[in-house]
Amino acid sequence: MMKFVATDEILEHSRRIMNIKFFVCSSVIACLIGCSTVPTAGPTTSQVLDQLAQKGSSNLTLVNVNEQVVDALASEPDSWRNPWLNDRGKPPEAKIGVGDTLSIMIWDSSSGGLLGGGPADTATGGVAAGGGNAGIRNVTVPDQVVGPDGTVSVPYAGRVQVSNRTPQQVEKAIRGLLAKSAYDPQVVVTIPKSVSRSVTISGESMSGARVPLSVRGDRILDVIGAAGGTKTSPYETTVRLTRNGVTAVMPMSKLVSDPSKNIYAWPGDVITLVKAPETFTVFGATLNNSQIPFGADQINLAQAIAKAGGLQDARADPSGVFLFRFEPRSVVSAMKVPSVPTTPSGEVPVVYHLDLHDVSSYFMARRFAMRDNDIIYAANASMTDLQKFFTLVGTISSPVIGGVVVTKATGY
Repeated sequence: MMKFVATDEILEHSRRIMNIKFFVCSSVIACLIGCSTVPTAGPTTSQVLDQLAQKGSSNLTLVNVNEQVVDALASEPDSWRNPWLNDRGKPPEAKIGVGDTLSIMIWDSSSGGLLGGGPADTATGGVAAGGGNAGIRNVTVPDQVVGPDGTVSVPYAGRVQVSNRTPQQVEKAIRGLLAKSAYDPQVVVTIPKSVSRSVTISGESMSGARVPLSVRGDRILDVIGAAGGTKTSPYETTVRLTRNGVTAVMPMSKLVSDPSKNIYAWPGDVITLVKAPETFTVFGATLNNSQIPFGADQINLAQAIAKAGGLQDARADPSGVFLFRFEPRSVVSAMKVPSVPTTPSGEVPVVYHLDLHDVSSYFMARRFAMRDNDIIYAANASMTDLQKFFTLVGTISSPVIGGVVVTKATGY
């Protein structure tokens, strides 16, 4: 008789456990229905495509990556992304400016002229040119800094206007002023130190300097080299060039790889070298969700996914890899896809879709060049949400069931 009682108690206990499971599962389902979704890193592939497919509900342009798209992106010049200055020629002719240091040397071909002649005149500082022309005398005027009024002082000539003139023009002006005091005077004007014809360069990874420009013309990389160069890699360095109130930005790697970008430096230019590595951001079903530096001059989409640790085998949907980027209208037109109105900056927000279930897509990912500030999103597989649901049910129900079993076994 006791045996049957024990069996009835076991059956009753089992029914209670089943009722508890049913209650817990019903409660969880009700909560999930009320919340409408389980926790997730982002939309599934179908959700993304559905949102983009709804007419008028999105301001984004969906582009399925194929050979035509990759070819269009590869052939599009990158000048629009890095607007550079249009002053690509040599700077204007060298002219003297305020703050420059001038050296002036004067010759007089007559022994009875301005510089005198004979032994009695040696105290005046005149020096014979030597050779058979012992009567030719010369004197060097001490170096002078061009004053705020743009003039320097020349003995027997007074204050001479030199600012905004070439050395040859100043020589001619001084000769004219000395013509009454000297016989056929000859003048040579040089600039030992020029402040007006220099470039200011500074940066995080170098000491600041003012680099004078040579007469032949110096390019941007020449000036950077003369200042000691940068200690960071070219692909991590951005060059900011300010000229006449306009600032242009260019990755240093572009100056190195493309000679047309390495333009001439102009007097008064300000060059700033900034360590600003190009980066991309990854979200979704990848091993590493973060902002990741390129670590090279250029990388492709396949390398970017690999840098993020690749797709997670238990979560990712290989058919749902998306890349978000702003493109100019000319690029969208070259890809022959319909586009939405541009942003105020004149760009089109584009979502590139790559299906890695297709074997050929791996080759296209290898040719798809990444750009600074790109965003990659790897969608979760649809079954991932179902797995999360069952995990959540087990997490909630297991403690309750375990408590009931322990209570029944102990009688408390």
